[in-house]
Amino acid sequence: MRKKSDLPSKICPICHKPFAWRKKWERDWDNVKYCSERCRRSGPSPSGNQP
Repeated sequence: MRKKSDLPSKICPICHKPFAWRKKWERDWDNVKYCSERCRRSGPSPSGNQP
């Protein structure tokens, strides 16, 4: 078993806080960008400009 300090981490581009690897992100860790659903929703829209 790994210590929590040994797990990989990333910085959220919205809130600029660090977040650590989670078991539920195991298969998709390379695509995880945001620390939470709230940050993901407040991030840039995929279509660019909104009308």
